[in-house]
Amino acid sequence: MTPVLRVSGLAVAFGAVQVLVDVALEVPEGSFTAVLGSSGSGKTTLLRCIAGFERPRVGTIEVAGRVVDRPGVHVVPERRRLGYVPQEGALFPHLTVAGNVGFGLRSRSGRRTRVADLLELVGLAGYDRRFPHELSGGQQQRVALARALAREPALVLLDEPFSSLDAALRLSVRSDIAGVLRESGSTVVLVTHDQQEAMSLADHVAVLRGGHIAQVGTPRDLYLRPVDPEMAAFVGEANLVSATVRGTEATTALGTMTAGPGRPEGRAVVLIRPEQISVDLDPRTGMPGEVVEQSYLGHDSMLTVRPLTDCGSDRLRVRVTGSADFPVGSRVGLSASGWAPVWSPTD
Repeated sequence: MTPVLRVSGLAVAFGAVQVLVDVALEVPEGSFTAVLGSSGSGKTTLLRCIAGFERPRVGTIEVAGRVVDRPGVHVVPERRRLGYVPQEGALFPHLTVAGNVGFGLRSRSGRRTRVADLLELVGLAGYDRRFPHELSGGQQQRVALARALAREPALVLLDEPFSSLDAALRLSVRSDIAGVLRESGSTVVLVTHDQQEAMSLADHVAVLRGGHIAQVGTPRDLYLRPVDPEMAAFVGEANLVSATVRGTEATTALGTMTAGPGRPEGRAVVLIRPEQISVDLDPRTGMPGEVVEQSYLGHDSMLTVRPLTDCGSDRLRVRVTGSADFPVGSRVGLSASGWAPVWSPTD
């Protein structure tokens, strides 16, 4: 698929601080890509460079096949064919919902119809005469999205648009907005620090770490095939245990796993996800351990288990069904099986 966004060799520094280093990213047409990173990783700076709010020191940014930034070239934000949804929505308080959505539309003849269609799309038909202060936070974000889509942008940029919403509202709003964007056929880049948000919404996730893109892939790829132990811990609960690798087998204190590609021979570290571990109230059925914490989540529970045999980790996280009860202090037996990424102990 033709990339709507292509970033290559991008570098940004603020004084002596290097924020982005040799960043490369391609976003295919019609796709939903999340740029995921912790605070200080450079994700917001990357989005601001794409939008045209920041100038990169070196590198090239192309939108819909057109160079919008490189040394000697800088296209201003309003001419980049971008839709932008900031964290707080940033609606004009003195304009109605219709006024906010239609702001920037040059043609008056079709403005009313276009605004009505967009409000219908985001589930706010009939709200055109209301003002931002009369809307909930989720409704304000939907108006901001409608405004971003009004000029039929080649690319929609979402700058942590759900972070200001409370937890319950965040889930419903992000699901609704993702549905709107897919229905509209938009190409989307979402910047977020929320792993669950990135993994549940995006087709592809680019993980920024220390100004570098450490890995790009589908959510499944990142979860099952992280490039290193740090990435494994960043995109989910990770148990990193000692192993001995021989051929395709990785032998651990919890059992024998199928070693992933690129496996080292001999001493190694393997990734075992919580759902790969089976737990039994009889400690003789596997590696013995003691339950030190049980977090009941309804559909499932997360156990923290202290191994009573050296396995290379002093705590293991184990996911069990919500109906299973393993009280704190229980002695249990742990076993693991399945496919597991493997790294040398120094990775």
